[in-house]
Amino acid sequence: MRSLTVALAGILASGVLQAADESIYFSEMPVVASVSRLPQRQADAPTAVTVIDREMLRALPIRDLNDVFRLVPGFQTYPNNTDAGRVTYHGMNDGVYAPRVQVLVDGRSMYSPLFGGSVNWLTMPVAIEDIERIEVVRGTNAVTYGNNAYLGVINIITVDPAMVRGVSVSTSYGNQNVRDYALRTGGKLGESGNFRFTYRQLNDNGLTNQYDWVDSYFQRLFDFRADYALNERDSLQLSAGRVDGRNQTGSRLPEQVFPGFWVYTNPIRLVDQSDTYLQLSFRRVLSVDSEFLLRYGYTKDTSSDLFGVSLFGTTYPIDQSGDEGTRHELELQHTLRVADSARLAWGANWRTDTVHSNWYFGGRGAIHRETGRVFGNLEWKPVRWLTGNFGLAGEQDSFAGFQAHPRASANFHVTPENTIRFGVSRASRSGSIIDYRGDARAPLGLDHVFKAASNLPVERLDTVEVGYLGDWRQWRSSLDIRLFNERIHNRLYRIDADTDDNTVPSSTIPVQNVRIRGIEYQFRWQPFESTRLLFNQTFAKIDAEYLNPVLAFNNSAIDGENRGLDAFTQQSMPRRSTSLLLIQKLPFGLEFSTAAYWQEMMKWSTATQSPKYERIDARLAYPFRFGVLGGELAYVVQSLNGDHIEYKKLTSKPDGRVVERRQWVSLRLDF
Repeated sequence: MRSLTVALAGILASGVLQAADESIYFSEMPVVASVSRLPQRQADAPTAVTVIDREMLRALPIRDLNDVFRLVPGFQTYPNNTDAGRVTYHGMNDGVYAPRVQVLVDGRSMYSPLFGGSVNWLTMPVAIEDIERIEVVRGTNAVTYGNNAYLGVINIITVDPAMVRGVSVSTSYGNQNVRDYALRTGGKLGESGNFRFTYRQLNDNGLTNQYDWVDSYFQRLFDFRADYALNERDSLQLSAGRVDGRNQTGSRLPEQVFPGFWVYTNPIRLVDQSDTYLQLSFRRVLSVDSEFLLRYGYTKDTSSDLFGVSLFGTTYPIDQSGDEGTRHELELQHTLRVADSARLAWGANWRTDTVHSNWYFGGRGAIHRETGRVFGNLEWKPVRWLTGNFGLAGEQDSFAGFQAHPRASANFHVTPENTIRFGVSRASRSGSIIDYRGDARAPLGLDHVFKAASNLPVERLDTVEVGYLGDWRQWRSSLDIRLFNERIHNRLYRIDADTDDNTVPSSTIPVQNVRIRGIEYQFRWQPFESTRLLFNQTFAKIDAEYLNPVLAFNNSAIDGENRGLDAFTQQSMPRRSTSLLLIQKLPFGLEFSTAAYWQEMMKWSTATQSPKYERIDARLAYPFRFGVLGGELAYVVQSLNGDHIEYKKLTSKPDGRVVERRQWVSLRLDF
């Protein structure tokens, strides 16, 4: 830590000598639209928002999108490996995916009815190079985006095609078989249109095997977007594409199914997944203060991990994730000024989800689910020193019934540079289609693996928060603080039955009431025009109580180890986490950035843990231009300070998935 501090001090000192032509970063407070669907200053928003702009994204020492969120307070992530990379806010991890943070790309939800009603980062359909900005809502936002926006929202806004011209090609080559390629082009469509097309392929050999896992990572993306101005008031946007992802899962070890009879029920195998998407948006400007938006989205997800299990001389094919999920979504939104001091965003959303799965719905064909929602957010500014936000949404789910999501906040602008915010909200989260309708059995019916609960209740989240935002332009710095008290009632979790004969299946049921409380803050500083600093910290504590004593007895300590559901819930986020980012322009046109992360122990599952670790990443780049040819040459090192574990360390064994030093050289050419 001391050596890093000395190095940072030296680089900061060099900023006095290095001038930059770019505008001062803190010259204006960022405007965000992800919280209430109304463009607002951060000081007017009803909850905390972290903005990651294009310049920061370009400078980060990353190649996977989920790595970005290490720099957002309260967020945790791990690399793609045997499981797809995961991004969570305030813990509450479930299964393979994280179902409590909504992710949007240009307004389209990444929640999939196939992948556990969650976000699959392995098939995230956006290239980092195509992102204009990311707005991260740190707090529940179900009133705006529905019950999937339970603990937070990640809103990814992509680059306007009008800003993309010519052809750009890039490649990355490094150890661990890092082999990445990309092609990007854009241009005019007639007199009033613009398009952007991106092809990208990522590949590596995964993490180091320290037990019985094998993993690799492959992703291929085709993405197209076209914007067309129909006339002075109307515009049309089309997005379409496909992303294919592949990783490895399984174990080299057999399982005892009968006394003395061992079978490879979970062999090493490939998992192929895909996401195909289409979105069409129509926008009409009604007046200076009024706008109408109509959006249709379509998504089709597929997955397959076909393998065979041999029993008594017969091989039975199994495809646990051999599923297909589709979603059709239609949404309309109207924003308008209803008075001199008030603005309103209101609208409605309808979607239908369909899942085919021989494993979970064998012989029953497609399972359908429909959801309808109406929503409204009102911003009221009666006086200069006060901004009030009031929101209400109603959602009708064909499985979970009707839920209401209210929110209210008051922002007191003590001075033009200092704002204090008080807010309360309520949100709910329902289970997945599998949780409500699934019924899975192993080959020959030996194990009844899973049985749904059709009357499954919803989780309810009540949040009280206090925030502070300081925006000190004369010092080119800002401070965003959030104190939170989040109470989850009826936390849903898949519980394995307490039986030795495997005749009672697992099921998703309400297991706990949970309380999450703590403080998180983000400090930004631009001491020189060539230097940007970002520092984040989170301190949090999770408490949980079981809903009945039987659950408490069956899911506390296992084999004398701290592996039960109680420990998993309480340690599903670290008690303390810290991150630091420095972006520095150097002499001779060089650009340098380094990111450091300090995270205490946490658990991604009941039987594993991620030990306390420190990680330092760095990037050195040289942007260049020779006539009509431009580009950038960059060298990136991750885990510069050595090996560590971020994902799985078995509590019963001294080994796990090791993140070793990874380094690569990237070259981009722009024509």
